[in-house]
Amino acid sequence: MTATELADHVGVCSVVTLWIALVWRAGPALRLPNQRGLWLTVLAATIAITLFQPKVVARFAALGVGAHTVSLTRNLIGVLSAGLVLLFIVDSTRARHQRVTVILGLVTALGSLLALDLLGVTQTAAPASPQGPATASSLYWLILAVSHLAGDAAAVVVCWPYSLRTGDRDLVWSLRMFAMGSVLALVFWFGYLYHLYVPDQDLMPYLSVVISAHGFFRAASLLVPTATALARSMAALRTVWQLWPLWRDLVVAVPQVALAGPQRTRLQAVLRPRSSWALQAHRQIIETYDALLELQQYVRPEAYDTAHRRAGRAGMRGDRLAAAALAGALDEARRAKLSGAAPSAPCPLPGVERGSAATLLAIARMWPSPTDPFATVPGALHSPRP
Repeated sequence: MTATELADHVGVCSVVTLWIALVWRAGPALRLPNQRGLWLTVLAATIAITLFQPKVVARFAALGVGAHTVSLTRNLIGVLSAGLVLLFIVDSTRARHQRVTVILGLVTALGSLLALDLLGVTQTAAPASPQGPATASSLYWLILAVSHLAGDAAAVVVCWPYSLRTGDRDLVWSLRMFAMGSVLALVFWFGYLYHLYVPDQDLMPYLSVVISAHGFFRAASLLVPTATALARSMAALRTVWQLWPLWRDLVVAVPQVALAGPQRTRLQAVLRPRSSWALQAHRQIIETYDALLELQQYVRPEAYDTAHRRAGRAGMRGDRLAAAALAGALDEARRAKLSGAAPSAPCPLPGVERGSAATLLAIARMWPSPTDPFATVPGALHSPRP
């Protein structure tokens, strides 16, 4: 694959990723003022990057739109994107005079580019290439480049340091992705200026890859909240899946702790949950702990030590040993409750006083229903469940 072919493939992937991110985040971003500026900034950058792709320019050419017109439009939207970056940064400072200054500078830059082009100052005899400059005018390109360099440099200077001070993890990674994209944009514009004044036919494909990679980081800055929500959902799903056998057995023994009885299978609980995975995981943790507290009335004083010795003889060590001992003692209490044994004074189990989700999950991993927690360990003793 040649450098040009690689640049085309990366460019298409970047554009598709950007548009997907924009559509996906449009609803939440446009409803929230603190996210609206970022979304509009990425939208302008996406349009400019889209118009940078040779295949897109070729489609416009087939419709009778010249490469010069596409390039001019791309440049105007690119300057608008740079101005929106500055506005996005200035909005965080709440400085009204800086906002007015940026708006005036943006209008001046856009007006200057359009005027220079309409006056014919920038026209050249050479045909415009799909990705090359619309013109070779020093003033035109200096205005364009300085606009981009100012916006991207400000983004790097402001976004990265601020990401080190805030405690909001979504904001931290959004700012870092945005800053990293701005670094690539700076590289692109310095390289593009070099390409303009010292033409190098081998440089353009690599610059195309750089600006396309910049697009991936811009998309990532939008998708951070989505990625965080997905990670939380996956963590909740893992909790529901791992805790379900223990939770099911305990709420069957102590049904009064459950808001609703367990579904028939673990797979059904995951694929057809009665609520969101996060709420289901939260509910299972609380109900498992409540059932555990209730079953402490059925724990014999020596049950934990006995289960601990059995687990040790089975070769378990460290945290697995403690979890296996708790699982063994709890299972004995569960069976006693189901067999109709009379409750006695509670015998607290060690390490479960605060109902830690990590502790409950550790017990759940040593709870291979419907057999005893030690049944799968060679040489371990076990007794049948009712």
